[in-house]
Amino acid sequence: MNLDHAVELGRNAVMLTLLVGAPVMLVAVAVGLVISILQAVTQLQDQTLSFVPKIVAMLLALLYVLPWAMSRMIEYSTELYRGIPGAL
Repeated sequence: MNLDHAVELGRNAVMLTLLVGAPVMLVAVAVGLVISILQAVTQLQDQTLSFVPKIVAMLLALLYVLPWAMSRMIEYSTELYRGIPGAL
């Protein structure tokens, strides 16, 4: 395995991590923004108010995205294992 191949494997792993984690993080940001706007409008500044809806939304997003994310990770793992003989 040369350096270019190792860097490419690392880059692909980071890109897959970002791709799989992005939907859940985007839901967390969107829910946090909506809750922050509601808190600003109602002048209710309780810090714990944003955690429960954000966690519930993230869990629902994770359940929705999980089949797609698992298929992407299985596809990446399969390609990684298939590339082992060529890397040696």
